[in-house]
Amino acid sequence: MQYPEPIAKLIDSYMKLPGIGEKSATRLAFYTLGMDTEDVKNFAASLTAVKQDLHFCSICGNITEDDPCPVCKDQSRDQSQILVVERPRDIMAMERMNEYHGLYHVLNGTISPSEGTGPMDINIPSLIDRLKQHNEVKEVIIATNASMDGETTAQYLARLLKPAGIKVTRLAHGLSAGADIDYTDELTLFRAVQGRTEM
Repeated sequence: MQYPEPIAKLIDSYMKLPGIGEKSATRLAFYTLGMDTEDVKNFAASLTAVKQDLHFCSICGNITEDDPCPVCKDQSRDQSQILVVERPRDIMAMERMNEYHGLYHVLNGTISPSEGTGPMDINIPSLIDRLKQHNEVKEVIIATNASMDGETTAQYLARLLKPAGIKVTRLAHGLSAGADIDYTDELTLFRAVQGRTEM
Protein backbone atom coordinates (compact mmCIF):
# COMPACT_ATOMS: atom_id res chain seq x y z
CA MET A 1 0.00 0.00 0.00
CA GLN A 2 1.30 3.42 -0.95
CA TYR A 3 0.89 6.69 0.95
CA PRO A 4 -1.55 9.25 -0.47
CA GLU A 5 0.23 11.53 -2.94
CA PRO A 6 0.37 14.65 -0.70
CA ILE A 7 2.09 12.67 2.08
CA ALA A 8 4.42 10.92 -0.39
CA LYS A 9 5.46 14.29 -1.85
CA LEU A 10 6.03 15.74 1.61
CA ILE A 11 8.19 12.74 2.57
CA ASP A 12 10.22 13.23 -0.62
CA SER A 13 10.62 16.93 0.22
CA TYR A 14 11.87 16.21 3.75
CA MET A 15 14.32 13.64 2.39
CA LYS A 16 16.03 16.41 0.41
CA LEU A 17 17.22 17.92 3.70
CA PRO A 18 20.71 16.85 4.84
CA GLY A 19 20.76 13.98 7.30
CA ILE A 20 17.08 13.12 6.82
CA GLY A 21 16.46 9.56 5.67
CA GLU A 22 13.18 7.92 4.73
CA LYS A 23 12.16 7.01 8.31
CA SER A 24 12.84 10.50 9.67
CA ALA A 25 11.14 12.09 6.66
CA THR A 26 8.06 9.90 7.18
CA ARG A 27 7.95 10.81 10.88
CA LEU A 28 8.24 14.54 10.03
CA ALA A 29 5.56 14.29 7.34
CA PHE A 30 3.07 12.69 9.72
CA TYR A 31 4.00 15.18 12.44
CA THR A 32 3.27 17.97 9.94
CA LEU A 33 -0.08 16.36 9.15
CA GLY A 34 -1.00 16.61 12.83
CA MET A 35 0.08 20.25 13.20
CA ASP A 36 -2.36 23.11 13.56
CA THR A 37 -3.31 24.55 10.14
CA GLU A 38 -2.05 28.03 11.08
CA ASP A 39 1.33 26.63 12.16
CA VAL A 40 1.67 24.79 8.84
CA LYS A 41 0.85 28.00 6.93
CA ASN A 42 3.45 29.93 8.93
CA PHE A 43 6.01 27.18 8.34
CA ALA A 44 5.35 27.26 4.58
CA ALA A 45 5.52 31.08 4.57
CA SER A 46 8.87 30.96 6.39
CA LEU A 47 10.30 28.58 3.79
CA THR A 48 9.12 30.85 0.98
CA ALA A 49 10.43 34.01 2.69
CA VAL A 50 13.92 32.50 3.10
CA LYS A 51 14.15 32.02 -0.67
CA GLN A 52 12.45 35.28 -1.70
CA ASP A 53 13.60 37.84 0.88
CA LEU A 54 17.22 36.83 1.55
CA HIS A 55 20.24 37.28 -0.72
CA PHE A 56 24.00 37.56 -0.38
CA CYS A 57 25.62 40.86 0.62
CA SER A 58 27.46 42.29 -2.38
CA ILE A 59 30.42 43.20 -0.16
CA CYS A 60 30.99 40.34 2.29
CA GLY A 61 28.78 37.51 1.01
CA ASN A 62 26.73 37.18 4.21
CA ILE A 63 22.99 36.49 3.96
CA THR A 64 20.95 39.64 4.34
CA GLU A 65 17.63 41.29 3.62
CA ASP A 66 19.35 44.60 2.82
CA ASP A 67 22.38 45.19 0.63
CA PRO A 68 24.93 45.90 1.98
CA CYS A 69 24.35 43.92 5.15
CA PRO A 70 24.18 45.60 8.59
CA VAL A 71 27.79 44.64 9.45
CA CYS A 72 29.22 46.14 6.26
CA LYS A 73 27.17 49.32 6.80
CA ASP A 74 28.32 49.72 10.41
CA GLN A 75 31.12 52.30 10.34
CA SER A 76 31.77 51.82 14.08
CA ARG A 77 33.25 48.37 13.40
CA ASP A 78 37.02 47.97 13.09
CA GLN A 79 37.65 48.52 9.36
CA SER A 80 41.24 47.24 9.63
CA GLN A 81 40.26 43.57 10.22
CA ILE A 82 38.39 41.09 8.05
CA LEU A 83 37.53 37.70 9.50
CA VAL A 84 37.07 35.09 6.74
CA VAL A 85 34.56 32.31 7.39
CA GLU A 86 33.18 29.42 5.36
CA ARG A 87 29.44 29.98 5.84
CA PRO A 88 27.05 32.76 6.95
CA ARG A 89 26.13 30.76 10.07
CA ASP A 90 29.77 31.08 11.21
CA ILE A 91 29.25 34.85 11.46
CA MET A 92 26.33 34.29 13.82
CA ALA A 93 28.57 32.13 16.04
CA MET A 94 31.26 34.86 16.13
CA GLU A 95 28.70 37.59 16.85
CA ARG A 96 27.25 35.61 19.80
CA MET A 97 30.72 35.75 21.34
CA ASN A 98 30.50 39.58 21.26
CA GLU A 99 34.31 39.96 21.33
CA TYR A 100 35.10 40.48 17.65
CA HIS A 101 34.21 43.90 16.25
CA GLY A 102 35.78 43.88 12.79
CA LEU A 103 34.36 43.01 9.38
CA TYR A 104 33.62 39.63 7.82
CA HIS A 105 33.97 37.87 4.50
CA VAL A 106 32.01 34.69 3.71
CA LEU A 107 33.60 32.23 1.29
CA ASN A 108 30.42 30.17 0.91
CA GLY A 109 32.49 27.02 0.68
CA THR A 110 36.05 25.76 0.77
CA ILE A 111 38.68 24.65 -1.69
CA SER A 112 38.08 20.92 -2.04
CA PRO A 113 40.06 18.99 -4.67
CA SER A 114 38.04 15.85 -3.91
CA GLU A 115 34.81 17.66 -4.79
CA GLY A 116 36.32 19.62 -7.67
CA THR A 117 35.97 22.99 -5.91
CA GLY A 118 38.77 25.44 -6.65
CA PRO A 119 39.53 29.03 -5.54
CA MET A 120 37.41 30.53 -8.33
CA ASP A 121 34.38 28.46 -7.27
CA ILE A 122 34.07 30.17 -3.89
CA ASN A 123 34.06 33.80 -2.76
CA ILE A 124 37.84 34.37 -2.97
CA PRO A 125 37.97 36.72 -6.02
CA SER A 126 35.62 39.17 -4.29
CA LEU A 127 37.86 39.12 -1.18
CA ILE A 128 40.86 40.05 -3.32
CA ASP A 129 38.91 42.86 -4.99
CA ARG A 130 37.77 44.09 -1.60
CA LEU A 131 41.33 44.20 -0.26
CA LYS A 132 42.53 46.08 -3.35
CA GLN A 133 39.80 48.71 -2.92
CA HIS A 134 40.24 49.22 0.83
CA ASN A 135 43.79 50.00 1.91
CA GLU A 136 42.72 50.31 5.56
CA VAL A 137 42.57 46.50 5.97
CA LYS A 138 45.70 45.50 7.92
CA GLU A 139 44.78 41.98 9.04
CA VAL A 140 42.86 39.08 7.55
CA ILE A 141 41.84 36.50 10.16
CA ILE A 142 41.18 33.11 8.59
CA ALA A 143 38.43 31.27 10.47
CA THR A 144 37.79 28.29 8.24
CA ASN A 145 36.90 25.05 10.00
CA ALA A 146 39.63 22.76 11.30
CA SER A 147 38.99 20.19 8.55
CA MET A 148 41.18 19.09 5.63
CA ASP A 149 39.36 21.41 3.21
CA GLY A 150 39.34 24.24 5.76
CA GLU A 151 43.11 23.91 6.20
CA THR A 152 43.67 23.75 2.42
CA THR A 153 41.65 26.95 2.01
CA ALA A 154 43.49 28.67 4.88
CA GLN A 155 46.91 27.81 3.43
CA TYR A 156 45.87 28.98 -0.03
CA LEU A 157 44.64 32.33 1.34
CA ALA A 158 47.79 32.81 3.41
CA ARG A 159 50.04 32.24 0.35
CA LEU A 160 47.84 34.54 -1.72
CA LEU A 161 47.65 37.44 0.75
CA LYS A 162 51.06 37.55 2.44
CA PRO A 163 52.91 39.03 -0.58
CA ALA A 164 50.49 41.99 -0.44
CA GLY A 165 51.87 42.90 2.98
CA ILE A 166 48.65 42.08 4.82
CA LYS A 167 48.98 40.33 8.17
CA VAL A 168 47.32 36.91 7.87
CA THR A 169 46.34 35.10 11.07
CA ARG A 170 44.50 31.86 11.74
CA LEU A 171 42.16 31.00 14.60
CA ALA A 172 43.97 28.68 16.98
CA HIS A 173 43.86 27.34 20.56
CA GLY A 174 40.55 25.82 21.38
CA LEU A 175 39.29 24.66 17.99
CA SER A 176 39.83 20.94 17.72
CA ALA A 177 40.51 19.16 14.45
CA GLY A 178 37.29 18.59 12.55
CA ALA A 179 35.34 21.12 14.63
CA ASP A 180 32.71 23.35 13.02
CA ILE A 181 32.71 26.99 14.12
CA ASP A 182 28.92 27.28 14.27
CA TYR A 183 28.77 24.44 16.85
CA THR A 184 31.57 25.84 19.03
CA ASP A 185 30.74 27.52 22.35
CA GLU A 186 31.49 31.21 22.91
CA LEU A 187 34.37 30.69 25.38
CA THR A 188 36.20 28.37 22.99
CA LEU A 189 35.69 30.86 20.15
CA PHE A 190 36.92 33.71 22.35
CA ARG A 191 40.12 31.77 23.16
CA ALA A 192 40.56 30.91 19.48
CA VAL A 193 40.31 34.58 18.46
CA GLN A 194 42.62 35.74 21.24
CA GLY A 195 45.15 32.98 20.47
CA ARG A 196 45.20 33.37 16.69
CA THR A 197 48.60 32.93 15.07
CA GLU A 198 50.20 34.57 12.07
CA MET A 199 50.47 32.42 8.95
